[in-house]
Amino acid sequence: MSSQAPNEARVIELRPSQGARPVASPPEHRPPREPLWRDLVGDVLRRERLAQERTLKDVADEARISMPYLSEVERGRKEASSEVLAAAAHALGLGLGDLLSQVQGELVRISSRSHRPNHSRTSSTSRNNGLCLVA
Repeated sequence: MSSQAPNEARVIELRPSQGARPVASPPEHRPPREPLWRDLVGDVLRRERLAQERTLKDVADEARISMPYLSEVERGRKEASSEVLAAAAHALGLGLGDLLSQVQGELVRISSRSHRPNHSRTSSTSRNNGLCLVA
């Protein structure tokens, strides 16, 4: 049986007391997280739109998608369908293949930069677009 009174709560301290100092955990050596595809697509769409000095409304109207939705796609908040991506690309004068090629180039550039110092095998694979022949 417990020595506590029936209506008395038992307190369990979650934080160390004021005199105790937390022990620092060793730094983790995790590789940098790869960017999400939707973030890269949005970055490329926004960069292309701004390079053409066009408004969000202009491109959304031409693509026949809502301006708020296009804004969310550009900010990486929405995972757009291939139809929406094709419409946005065409409104910017790009084919879907052109858009995806630019996004893939951006992914390779970011990935090779984040893996360059310690992963020579990864960066050489990136130079070959992921293809490597072994004899």
